[in-house]
Amino acid sequence: MSSRITVGLDGSDADLASVDWAAEEAELRGSDLELLHVEDWPEYAPFAAPLPESRRRWTEDLLAGARERLAREHPALAISTRRIDGVAVSDGLASAAADAELLVLGSRRLGPIAGFFVGSTGSDTIPRTAAPVVLVRTAASSAHTAGQAGDGGPVVLGVDLRSNCDRLFAFACEEAQRRSRPLVVIHGWSPPPMLSYAPALDPGVEEEIADGLVATLRGLLDPWRLKYPRLDVDSRAVIGSPAVQILEAASGAALVVVGRRIRRSALGAHIGPITHAVMHHATAPVAVVAHA
Repeated sequence: MSSRITVGLDGSDADLASVDWAAEEAELRGSDLELLHVEDWPEYAPFAAPLPESRRRWTEDLLAGARERLAREHPALAISTRRIDGVAVSDGLASAAADAELLVLGSRRLGPIAGFFVGSTGSDTIPRTAAPVVLVRTAASSAHTAGQAGDGGPVVLGVDLRSNCDRLFAFACEEAQRRSRPLVVIHGWSPPPMLSYAPALDPGVEEEIADGLVATLRGLLDPWRLKYPRLDVDSRAVIGSPAVQILEAASGAALVVVGRRIRRSALGAHIGPITHAVMHHATAPVAVVAHA
């Protein structure tokens, strides 16, 4: 894996926020930045066609304009551009991200109720990408300038205690330490149906379950506290929908981190419902990290 962050541009209003976030992140990591546009104009039979010269110039102007602006604002940052033609956009993005530290994509706001539009490109690319993928909101999507790496809120991590969370912990701890921000770790849970009447019989049963989950979460975090002794970590196991709990904690966050399980089968969902909800409704940038 190279020390490089790749950000996809499509010419939409989401480009500005995603490119700015990627540049800030590259500077925090000491990485290079690659600006990428994938043009899925067919070049091979049975639909072979040359890329129109006007479209090629538009792509070159898009990449050159973004590079020139970033070069002025980040003069010490190594910035390259690349165009990939003749493949599906999600295939091109996944291929480019194969040897990158991070893939950054933009998303647009639909409205105050509907949340954000990740679109088929992001939804198709994330399951194909082993590297973390960060979705960055348009600058007008929240009260503060979304996507800036220096935002003052915490890094929020949502975890499922039934999964192997090591890759999530490693990514979230690094991001929080880079920003000198606290890390908030959330596990949302609901009592098993068989215990639905237990609180009425024993009011302390839910508290006992919650205490056990908190202890489990803290135990999982202990090695990471030792590795990052200066990092302020707040771990919470709270009753309620995991997606809702993560979204509530993520208000004003610098970054939200969620996971997706690596699934080899072509069948079934490759992005779980909790991650899907956070992707579409969190106002902060969302990092999706693949894990076993």
